[in-house]
Amino acid sequence: MNQTLPIPFDAREFQQELAQLGAWIASYYARLPDLPVLSQVSPGAVRAALPAAAPETSEPFDALLADLDRIVVPALTHWQSPNFFAYFPANASAPSMQAELLSAALGVQGMLWLTSPACTELETHMLDWLAQACDLPARFLSSGRGGGVLQDSASSAVLCALLAARERATGGDGNEQGYRGGLTAYGSSQAHSSLDKAVMIAGIGRRQLRKVAVDANFALNPDDLAAQIAADRAAGHTPAFVCATVGTTSSLACDPLPAIGRICRDAGLWLHVDAAMAGSAALLPECRALFAGLALADSYCFNPHKWLLTNFDCSCLYVADRHALTAALEISPAYLRNDATSAGAVLDYRDWQIPLGRRFRALKLWFVLRRFGLVGLRALLRRHLELAAALGAWIAADERFELVAPVTLNLVCFRYRGSDAQNQRLQRLVNDSGRLFISHTVLNGQHVLRFCVGQGATGDSHVRAAWQQIAHAVNDLNI
Repeated sequence: MNQTLPIPFDAREFQQELAQLGAWIASYYARLPDLPVLSQVSPGAVRAALPAAAPETSEPFDALLADLDRIVVPALTHWQSPNFFAYFPANASAPSMQAELLSAALGVQGMLWLTSPACTELETHMLDWLAQACDLPARFLSSGRGGGVLQDSASSAVLCALLAARERATGGDGNEQGYRGGLTAYGSSQAHSSLDKAVMIAGIGRRQLRKVAVDANFALNPDDLAAQIAADRAAGHTPAFVCATVGTTSSLACDPLPAIGRICRDAGLWLHVDAAMAGSAALLPECRALFAGLALADSYCFNPHKWLLTNFDCSCLYVADRHALTAALEISPAYLRNDATSAGAVLDYRDWQIPLGRRFRALKLWFVLRRFGLVGLRALLRRHLELAAALGAWIAADERFELVAPVTLNLVCFRYRGSDAQNQRLQRLVNDSGRLFISHTVLNGQHVLRFCVGQGATGDSHVRAAWQQIAHAVNDLNI
């Protein structure tokens, strides 16, 4: 039987196909404003359009591109659309895409410094660049005891921080003898669900996770935190970990870090601060008051892949004491040992995360920061803040609607002054139109609409048109 060996890389063919792919991507972005933002297909539609088995022989590149248009694009919810206002921003950019392609082409496994020094050292430097640009506390810089590392998401970041807190609280007993329980963790009732998952994976257990009450603006109440810590101590538990949030998922509420930090410092608890989306705002001097008290944190996380023109995945985790993190995660089989590591002369990021393997994510930050500069990134953030503030003002001026939470940054939480059923109907009508996409949450027991401004191409015209669509939908529903 004759077999044709595949050629993994044909330079001439690659260049030709890359030009075709570049043209396709450019065409896609040109079409984005007119595509239905929310996918209109029914469950199972994509699989029904695919062959039942993989092809036996090679197919031409043109056929792949044709099926992107025929099968994939109609089944996408278009996160890069300027009319995407749901969940959180995911604003990719050309430099980030180029760096992602380079990462794939280089095929680096960055688990050790030895396996590609550029992967490790560029990452360390990019995390320091960002820390300085955001005016983070010096304790998070690699020049001291701390430093930063790129994770896939804030979910992995909080898990790594929790594991470090567990080992610190148990003197390493969790890893050496097996975790026996008794630790407690704390987060507000508005904290991200990744905290719930982290306590499950870390073996602490959801019953040991305390949900702290929030104030009228949905920020964590420090008095309730202190009371719960004291009650747990009196009951024989070992309070170990607090997750505070700057920019909650539901309403972008900001927990009072100075008060929380003092409680954690005095009680000996690990303080992790999750600023997954809002953290990018620290680039703006006028927003840094939201991060006051961060110097009391043991770890801090924010996601450039949400609001800093860097495509997923790229999440920054900073620690004040990198040895506390690596002590919880380090393992050294013989096949990974080498002179540089043994001498303590390098960072091995495999000890800063859950998996062993690592992608060359730092290329994306390097390209984005160099191509746009801090001035350009700040301008983009300020535009989004202005657009969100304008939308908030329009909503406040319309007596049919109400703002449910303060417009702190780029998220507007509002609702029609009616029942939950009416707000749900309004949301469905707006999203089914295909002209925009908004998501929802529950605040004060009510169905609340979330309008998040943050896509790279979103401008005044898109936000105005979206608001007009929402306002007119109320009339169309006769509610």
